[in-house]
Amino acid sequence: MTDQRPVVLVGVDGSTDADAALRYAVEEARRRGGRVLAIAAAEPPAIGALDVESMPVNPEAVRQRTARGTREHVDEVLAGVEGDRVSVEVRARLGRPTSVLVHAARDADLLVVGHRGRGPVASALLGSVGLGCVLHAPCPVTVVRARPTAASVLQDRAATAAAP
Repeated sequence: MTDQRPVVLVGVDGSTDADAALRYAVEEARRRGGRVLAIAAAEPPAIGALDVESMPVNPEAVRQRTARGTREHVDEVLAGVEGDRVSVEVRARLGRPTSVLVHAARDADLLVVGHRGRGPVASALLGSVGLGCVLHAPCPVTVVRARPTAASVLQDRAATAAAP
């Protein structure tokens, strides 16, 4: 018999907004009497001509390393969350974040993503994971924005100023 509780899927990448999305997902799962599935996308590093000595790249090793790091990060983020415990399963999947999340959302009741991942430059160059999920996920999507702190505002300004 499979677990029939509602599944709240959340994309995690270590960013402030993804951390806020994780906390939101836990609260939503608690409200629904459900569970959380936290997914991290693991992209093996691209290998260029100068990276020959680092070959071969083992994608499974990248996925496992991502899964371990994500589990540790999720535990750290949720350490201060009070209330009833909600089951939080952590998985890492190989692929681009939007594709990984949209595929995993087939079995979810809700997909939660952070507003912005690793910074404004990456979002501008690679497209928006949140937008891709909103457009293509087979379930409802909630996009969560972390409350800005002085440090995050300065970091965003510095990243934007450094953009070409």
